[in-house]
Amino acid sequence: MKLSKAEYQRMLKKRSPDSPLVVDVLWAGLIGGAICVVGQAVSNYYQSRGLDVDSAAGATSITMIFLGGLLTAVHLYDKLAKRAGAGTIVPITGFANAIVSPAIEFKSEGFVLGLAAKMFAVAGPVIVYGVSASVIYGIILVLLQSF
Repeated sequence: MKLSKAEYQRMLKKRSPDSPLVVDVLWAGLIGGAICVVGQAVSNYYQSRGLDVDSAAGATSITMIFLGGLLTAVHLYDKLAKRAGAGTIVPITGFANAIVSPAIEFKSEGFVLGLAAKMFAVAGPVIVYGVSASVIYGIILVLLQSF
């Protein structure tokens, strides 16, 4: 079956539903905001238990990454992401989801070549960029302070 470009575009438009942009933006804001509220509640909890602000921030990040990974492992984060879209990508839990999802998908390939290797398919570039940006920023800071 050979299709012209116009015929293909017609078929594509017929089969692709229009996205309700306003509803999508509202869901993304609500769910992303709810994730941030949970993060703030966790931070407040740690501070109420005696941690200073910086320590509570670190503990909150660890907790939110754990929760994002756990929800991904039990297949709840994907269901949430279908509704919320970008609202689940932006918070730190989205990063946890991006790390855990490939690991779960490739666990049948074994612990080292599947689970462990695929976990860093997304995290690796992020870590490399973060370390590289930190080094460059440090060099610039040292150069600016030497003048």
